[in-house]
Amino acid sequence: MFINFPSLSAQPLFNKPILLFYQRSGSARYVFFWTMAKTSPSPATDWQAAIYLRGLAGQRPLVPTQPQQLEEQARRNMSERAFAYVAGGAGAEGTMAANRAAFDHWRIVPQMLRNVARRDTSIQLLGMTLPSPLLLAPIGVLELAHRGADLAVARATTQAGVPYIFSNQASVPMERVAAAMDETPRFFQLYWSKSNDLVLSFVQRAEACGCRGIVVTLDTPMLGWRTRDLDLGYLPFLHGKGIAQYTSDPVFQKLLDEPQGQEPVKRNVTLDAVLGLVEMARHYPGSTWAALRSGRALRAVRQFVGMYSNPAVTWNDLQFLRKNTRLPILLKGILHRADALQALSVGVDGIIVSNHGGRQVDGSVATLDVLPQIVEDVRGQIPVLLDSGIRTGADVFKALALGASAVCLGRPYVYGLAIGGQQGVYEVLRHLLADFELTMGLAGCKNVAEIGRESLLRTSSIQ
Repeated sequence: MFINFPSLSAQPLFNKPILLFYQRSGSARYVFFWTMAKTSPSPATDWQAAIYLRGLAGQRPLVPTQPQQLEEQARRNMSERAFAYVAGGAGAEGTMAANRAAFDHWRIVPQMLRNVARRDTSIQLLGMTLPSPLLLAPIGVLELAHRGADLAVARATTQAGVPYIFSNQASVPMERVAAAMDETPRFFQLYWSKSNDLVLSFVQRAEACGCRGIVVTLDTPMLGWRTRDLDLGYLPFLHGKGIAQYTSDPVFQKLLDEPQGQEPVKRNVTLDAVLGLVEMARHYPGSTWAALRSGRALRAVRQFVGMYSNPAVTWNDLQFLRKNTRLPILLKGILHRADALQALSVGVDGIIVSNHGGRQVDGSVATLDVLPQIVEDVRGQIPVLLDSGIRTGADVFKALALGASAVCLGRPYVYGLAIGGQQGVYEVLRHLLADFELTMGLAGCKNVAEIGRESLLRTSSIQ
């Protein structure tokens, strides 16, 4: 009879006898104990040992540690539409493939006998000391993965001590998400709307709920050609999902009171259309019936679609943001070295090398391929973060070795959310953090500062 161990969210038990199982054989009874000694103060080895120890009792982690299995299990837990929106990319998804291939072009060259008994994964970023070089990238419409959505992710990041970049396209207003966190750092992602009043309102709300910076996403002046979504004819925003930052905003609400302009196109009334209207109303604040009867939910969706992003924004517009906030400003979506230099010239506080996880431009350069040149051009004047393609601790190590100040994790935490809600996200983060710490130590580095280009070998060239 095996015991039921506590979940992996609990602290593992070390240096204490733990009952493994009780067995009866005739008149004899046998009780088996196990004592696991804690040999080093390491979150990674603690987590690893806890997984193995619970394995003795027949328990496996809630979420797989292997990236492909993680994605596959999440696919089984999600609807076809939801998985397509999260997992899909632009066009033939060549950029997604390039992101992963770029990491495979580099190999880690471990060094031996370097005394890595004590390892420190902490970094300095924007005046903060963070326990690891990992942040969570902003991903919208998390209700597609789990009803806990942004709140479940926020609570998991608090458990794991990982900073969280709130999505502009969240399923839960930023104030509620911030309230679910302790002092774990959070940032706000900003899509530049056609209304500067709305931009300013978002920024002021982010300041009020304790965000440590504004992450301006530059690479989505319009949606990319996302073939999985197009083949299903599905965009969640048209169903009222992922627009909670807007419907909770006073400026946006005032815009709904203004005349809507041209008359909407008349369409045939179908059952799916009626159900779509009901779904919009369900996601609108307050009474579903009131939102449906007043038409306000439908107006909110139309208003959002007409203004969510502004393709006319230029570098000059960043001065508006700089004048209206004292928070650090990071630009997300930098891939060209000229843009990195321009970012320096306008006085931003950091950049994120990103291709939106391959969701915007098919055939785009991989982020890891352009990272070294951008780091060289920036010359340490501002931090350079990287996202798009991070899956393992080795990926984190390689990005840092090529000059990244930190990395942002995207799809994997959404897969964890789909599998197990808050606990699923937490386990994804703990798996990755443990993988990174162990990789760092096994490569011969006892802290992040020791990770450098000499730790890598380029094994193939870009064709």
